[in-house]
Amino acid sequence: MSDSIVIIPTYNEKENIEKIIRAVLALGQPVINPCDGTMQPAGHQFNILVIDDGSPDGTAQIVHRLMETEFADRLFIIERSGKLGLGTAYITGFRWALDHQYDYIFEMDADFSHDPNDLPRLYAACHDEGYDLAIGSRYVSGVNVVNWPIGRVLMSYFASKYVRFVTGFKVHDTTAGFKCYKRRVLETIELDKIRFKGYGFQIEMKYTAYKIGFKIKEVPVIFINRREGVSKMSGGIFGEAFFGVMRLRWDGWFRKYPPCPQD
Repeated sequence: MSDSIVIIPTYNEKENIEKIIRAVLALGQPVINPCDGTMQPAGHQFNILVIDDGSPDGTAQIVHRLMETEFADRLFIIERSGKLGLGTAYITGFRWALDHQYDYIFEMDADFSHDPNDLPRLYAACHDEGYDLAIGSRYVSGVNVVNWPIGRVLMSYFASKYVRFVTGFKVHDTTAGFKCYKRRVLETIELDKIRFKGYGFQIEMKYTAYKIGFKIKEVPVIFINRREGVSKMSGGIFGEAFFGVMRLRWDGWFRKYPPCPQD
């Protein structure tokens, strides 16, 4: 059994879901070297947990077909009754992953905006380099975003700058949704106290990990806008993040965070 689980929330992702599942589950498979015909050894493998919020387009049915025909031991799904929010989807996945004894828990989008080939780099930052949280960062080495409208790039980039200014939190990409957590981070964060449901959830989780004292690394990645399907982004999502940052700063002054566990 793999020690790593990739959580992928979905709502109407029938165009992407099978492709992303196959791309992630192909990682670490032994391959034949085309030059000399030798077999390259297997690398690190990842399992997948899909959290589907009642997609009417048949996304969940595609996942079930793949589970039944090819990936019974590596692909899992939780189906929820409707759109209950990104944050609650991930927290549902986190609890499932902890219950099933995974040591490295990943967040990833279904639409290939996050490159599956970057998963081993996030894993290495936590497993090999000793970090507790690895963030696939669009902004740690410039602005690495492809095919986004300039207005959306500026909104995202300056949202992270705003969070840094208000909170003093030094992460460059505070809204990033491509991450690897060590198990102990999610065991320590009081998940029932996480308030935000949209992309403010991404800020709150990183900031809470930072305040507890976990070691965080930003791994530079290139973010590519989805080619298929429809974006779930909205102004309300960014509004929650914008106004919620003040509350996070207030918490940072007065809230008592759990102690950071010792290695």
